[in-house]
Amino acid sequence: MKEKYPLSKVYTLLGSGPVILISSSLKGKPNIMPIAWTTMLDFDPPIIGCCIGDQSYTFQIVKKTKEFVINIPDAGLIKKVYACGQVSGRRVDKFEKFKFTAEPASKVKAPLIGECFANLECKVIDTSLVDKYNLFIVKVIAAWINKNIKKPKTLHHISGNKFILGEKIVAA
Repeated sequence: MKEKYPLSKVYTLLGSGPVILISSSLKGKPNIMPIAWTTMLDFDPPIIGCCIGDQSYTFQIVKKTKEFVINIPDAGLIKKVYACGQVSGRRVDKFEKFKFTAEPASKVKAPLIGECFANLECKVIDTSLVDKYNLFIVKVIAAWINKNIKKPKTLHHISGNKFILGEKIVAA
């Protein structure tokens, strides 16, 4: 027997892509923000939709600079990822506070996060949904992967401090 489910909780049923760490930079000051609401929109070139809360410092940076890096953390970083979302980059240097390594990107000013197993350098290509839905459409212009991490487990946010750990499954 089924019962009504609160509409305000529907998002907990529809897990989005993995939790990512967006690194951005404004006037040489790097920042990090975890987000969970991303989706692939096209394959070649890779186009991604990223929903970034408009109250965040990262939203302001991305709106100004039109670029950032999507950094994909492994489950081993779960405590740092969660903690990173609990403070604002307006007041805290998250690279320093959480001991993340800033590595230079090849095509954007925002740094790569060295501890993440994949890094995607992105340029904003469409802002038509930003004012209404906080949705930035970006094109990946460079991609990097750490081949030493053989079986990364991604983080998938459910709600609050609850996550599901995911790993690649090969269909029979």
